[in-house]
Amino acid sequence: MLKIESVNKVFNKNTPDEHKALDNLSLNVAEGEFITVIGGNGAGKSSMFNVISGTMMCDSGNIILGGENITFMPEHKRAAFIGRIFQDPMKGTAPNLTVGENLIIAYMRSTKKNIMSVPSKKEKNYIREHLAALNLGLEDRMNTKIGLLSGGQRQAVTLVMATLIKPRLLLLDEHTAALDPLSAESVLELTKKIVAENNITTLMITHNISSALAMGTRTIMMDSGAVVIDINGDERKELSVQDVLQKFNNIKNKTFDDDNVLL
Repeated sequence: MLKIESVNKVFNKNTPDEHKALDNLSLNVAEGEFITVIGGNGAGKSSMFNVISGTMMCDSGNIILGGENITFMPEHKRAAFIGRIFQDPMKGTAPNLTVGENLIIAYMRSTKKNIMSVPSKKEKNYIREHLAALNLGLEDRMNTKIGLLSGGQRQAVTLVMATLIKPRLLLLDEHTAALDPLSAESVLELTKKIVAENNITTLMITHNISSALAMGTRTIMMDSGAVVIDINGDERKELSVQDVLQKFNNIKNKTFDDDNVLL
């Protein structure tokens, strides 16, 4: 589904502040995979999301989604088939518009219709049903300005906005980091439900290693703009947080066993 091939991105090139955000980054993501992404600040996680979504262009390499090379496709065109939810619940929505208006705009954009056109009764019912499926009662607040919702409610609506029409790829950029623990847990459960029911190919950045190991089907760790750990299946199920940290420390320190295999 998604292929990132030898992607590089350097900020402030040829200056004292030069920084390599992505360093020959390569990653293959299969259809329906749910990959959790971990790594320290400056590891390249958000930069990877930015080049995938088109927020910034890479310096070299290729990004292929569903067999189509989107490396230099403008961000607004990618937005029709890539859903992205940010850490800040205020991002990705228009706070002065109602819940219903925000959802209608998201629906029209995903279906490539004129966002100023009036949706049909069937389309309005379709949107309302998706909101009702959250079981949060938000379908009864369609006329409430979205800026008046709590952070958790707003992220829940944003999840619906990003998945009203199944995206080719869903990018979750620390989408629960700004929420209180109860709201974060609720949004994570909704995330699992929506992704599983629609078999959406998903990448989720999180700083919570426990959540990274518990959610999805695969976990990668990034460091210095590259993937340094890639685990899935039975190996991932058996790992603890300490195991992951030990793997990372071994890589940073280049620790090998007697057979010259990285521990």
